Amino acid sequence: MTRIDQVVAWEALDSRGRPTVACRVTVSGGSSGRAVVPSGASTGSYEAVELRDGGHRYGGKGVRRAVEQVNTVLADAVRGLDTAEPDAVDLLLEELDGSSRYARLGGNAVLAVSVAAARAGATAAGMSLARWLHGPGALPLPMPMINVISGGAHAGRAIDVQDLLVIPLGAAGFTEALEWCARVREEARRLALAAGHGAAVLVADEGGLGVPLGGNAEALDLLVRAIESAGFTPGTDVAVAIDVAANQLWTGDGYELGSEGRTLATAELVDEIAGWVARHPVVSVEDPLHEDDWDGWAAGTRRLAGVQVIGDDLFATDPSRLAEGVRRGAANAVLVKVNQNGTLRGARGVLDDAQRAGWATVVSARSGDTEDDWLADLAVGWRAGQIKVGSVHRSERCAKWNRLLELEATEDTTFTNPWREAAV
Repeated sequence: MTRIDQVVAWEALDSRGRPTVACRVTVSGGSSGRAVVPSGASTGSYEAVELRDGGHRYGGKGVRRAVEQVNTVLADAVRGLDTAEPDAVDLLLEELDGSSRYARLGGNAVLAVSVAAARAGATAAGMSLARWLHGPGALPLPMPMINVISGGAHAGRAIDVQDLLVIPLGAAGFTEALEWCARVREEARRLALAAGHGAAVLVADEGGLGVPLGGNAEALDLLVRAIESAGFTPGTDVAVAIDVAANQLWTGDGYELGSEGRTLATAELVDEIAGWVARHPVVSVEDPLHEDDWDGWAAGTRRLAGVQVIGDDLFATDPSRLAEGVRRGAANAVLVKVNQNGTLRGARGVLDDAQRAGWATVVSARSGDTEDDWLADLAVGWRAGQIKVGSVHRSERCAKWNRLLELEATEDTTFTNPWREAAV
């Protein structure tokens, strides 16, 4: 009753109004699973390839070719497979393409089938996707990393770094954690408006505030004042995380901080970030350097000892790149974006490899996301410990937070706090 009977895909829209692939998998017993896949703006060179149509329609970003691949090649291949054995579905998907990073069939097409099949399997088993992935025992709700101020590719480069986020270290549960972060975001908006930054009412791609400020340090100052104004102790109750997204700053000759009129060498950028950490309650830094600077990453991780250093574009949720990072000591945490990899099995393998190495793991959405909420179940079912999906504004962001609130209310859960349970 759990064998795949039908696979149907269609073109949907993501949060930027760009096409993406949606898919429904129905099994022989009548249960089904639906998935709509996300798409990134700040993308690395080593991610799974999205299959786009080109031409004039949607500025070349249509996905009719990817949809056709799902409805023909992929549907024919997976029909009859048992969703009760999810690895069997994903293994076939991984082998079917035959090219590097799904360049032939499209990572967006493959992932849609992978997620929809898993959801169909969970539905047929009469349980949530989180429970189906986790098994017995309390489900561990992840610590949220919530976007407050945006720049880079997410906010028209209002500041250079891509995101400034908050982590509610002192929260006792997920509901409290979410409410604390919402209070900080609202205070940041209020303070920015009071200071004459009228653009503070503008919302960036991931729901953060697109505030034009005098530079990155000024944005950090604003965020710390917002934490204090919300009634919290910076660094104890609520800490700061920075997503530098250094690929977007790299010119080939250095890192350009356009909002400050400066270009920095690798060592200078690491010094700059270390200064931010020294002066502000920063506990996590993502992508401080570009994706090919292995030596710089290793040196930067040593320099930022005691800070969670997350690799996103550096690893692209790829097992071989993660293994190289572990060998070199480049980073101590990995961002897991399933569409960078292409299948649930592949992405979970990267997460498991990182945790076996003693690294922290963060499951992440993309800037072009949808109202679909399956990512929240993955973060819980995979025991990721942390989740990063954007701010507490925009419905495609809140869909994931609302799903976690639902799991907290309806399942046996615990709340994960990596900063309390183990040293980073």
